Amino acid sequence: MASREFLKILSSARLGDVSAQQNLAQAYLTGAFKTPIQPANALIWLEKSYFSITNQTLENQSSSSAEIFKVLAQVASIPLVETFNSPAFSFGWDSFWRLAEGAEDSEQSSAAKWQLVNLLVNPQHQDIQSQLLDWLKKSSGITSVEKISGLDLAALQKIAKRYLNELAEGGSTFAANAKELLIKLQPKNEALSSLWKVWLDEKNEEALTRAAELGLTIAKLTLGLRLAQLDDRDEPVETKSNASLKKAAHWLELAAKDGDRDAWYALGEIYRRPQFSGYNAAESDRCFDRAADLGHAQAQLRKGANLWRKREKSEEKVRGLQASYWVWQAQQQGVAEAKELLSKILESCPNPKKNEWFELAQYAEQALNHHAEHKLDEDWLLLCHRIIIANQFNFSKAELLLCEVGQLQHEHCVVVDIRWELPKILPRLIQIETIQQRRALLAAGKAFAGTEMDLEGNLRQRRYRFDRVTDWLTTTFANQIVDAEAN
Repeated sequence: MASREFLKILSSARLGDVSAQQNLAQAYLTGAFKTPIQPANALIWLEKSYFSITNQTLENQSSSSAEIFKVLAQVASIPLVETFNSPAFSFGWDSFWRLAEGAEDSEQSSAAKWQLVNLLVNPQHQDIQSQLLDWLKKSSGITSVEKISGLDLAALQKIAKRYLNELAEGGSTFAANAKELLIKLQPKNEALSSLWKVWLDEKNEEALTRAAELGLTIAKLTLGLRLAQLDDRDEPVETKSNASLKKAAHWLELAAKDGDRDAWYALGEIYRRPQFSGYNAAESDRCFDRAADLGHAQAQLRKGANLWRKREKSEEKVRGLQASYWVWQAQQQGVAEAKELLSKILESCPNPKKNEWFELAQYAEQALNHHAEHKLDEDWLLLCHRIIIANQFNFSKAELLLCEVGQLQHEHCVVVDIRWELPKILPRLIQIETIQQRRALLAAGKAFAGTEMDLEGNLRQRRYRFDRVTDWLTTTFANQIVDAEAN
């Protein structure tokens, strides 16, 4: 339902109030006054405002020009492509060309150029472009900009592509969008494809170098690896000169800028070579870290191992958590060495039947499954979840009672930290290895979400409740479990 303020503005706009018409257009653009965002409606009201100004006889012509500029500045912020087939599209079409071809190199001019580019050459709007072709034929492309008037779609697209290059090379807020669209518009380079094929088929070094020079990422990577002798060739690495390593680093840096993780990893290797004049251990670690971020398995292991070695100097709240994450990522990708290191960082308890809470956890599951029947209070339900979690991860009694359930789960492990109550007990990291463990964490997380902070009380109250609940669970469900197993 429209707000009173919106209805008031709408009423004034309908009566011809220029300011109200502009405010109404702004509302349709921004969603102010809970107005649905409708660019086409915004353009309609700006057209009305524009003609209201131009039709008025104003003594102060400079004031009139300022008002017109204000309207056109608003027009520049409208997504033109979304107004096609709107009654005011002709006005918008003319206004955008006037702004784009204006002598002043302003943000409004850049905005107008971008909207025209988006409409005319963006492949996402091919359907509208075909409709625009018909519209241009019917309307004869009439516009107040003589340079544009009468041009067909192909000629207009040529101008739009010039705008696109200007925006990509400029410093406006649309530069990034323009660069991205330029990439989309680039055709598949048959020369690159043929050069790469020659390299693969004939191992022609000139073809490889030319493909790298023309910007093929895999060619840059391959050339860099060959120059650094990281491509499994027979020649010993130590024979490589500093000059070759510099050339290798050059090509690998270019490939790395394209986001190639193998290039980042190879750069890390080069910066560690003693014969390389640019030797830099810190830069090497940075390259390995970047490769790890991009998903390189060996780099992830290396990053995790490095963090594990430096854990005593780390300021992280739970030492070893970051290291375990990266080693786990490497293990997920099949790196054999990661499994051994991960076993040193994370505890493992995939078999809940071997844990001391197993029987009690079975009773707790029965209680949760029939909680409505037994009319259990919320604090009892939460304790049942704690018992199940404790069994899945082999918690001590103190950990069972005090762990912060909502903060236990990380992607690869649970972090059991009860130092808030018992400062001398060190945190534990336990790997999440089974579906049952994840289900238990998910169910407990849902149960604890939104509960009052003090519902479970202090440690003394929790111990008392634990004794009561465990006695009730054993008395209520022990015989049921035995009967079920016998049947």
